[in-house]
Amino acid sequence: MIVKVLELEKDKVRLIIQGEGHTFMNTLVEELLSDPDIDVARYMIEFQFSDPELLVTTKGKKNPIPIIKKACKRISGHCDELIKGLKKN
Repeated sequence: MIVKVLELEKDKVRLIIQGEGHTFMNTLVEELLSDPDIDVARYMIEFQFSDPELLVTTKGKKNPIPIIKKACKRISGHCDELIKGLKKN
């Protein structure tokens, strides 16, 4: 996955996430919004085949990059749990 940083401030980041669509982006935004340190998490896909742009702002001037990384790890953990559950059946 290729990520391009468009804007990075103390409490705000804008990223382009190449090759992803609504499925991943909806999951990521939902996971980000479950974190109490997140103020805004949203994405936009300008054209049908363009890469999504993610906007994340935080409360209390916290760096959004580590929070995004933690959200991605939680998503990966949910997938691991699903795989384990499928192996049991």
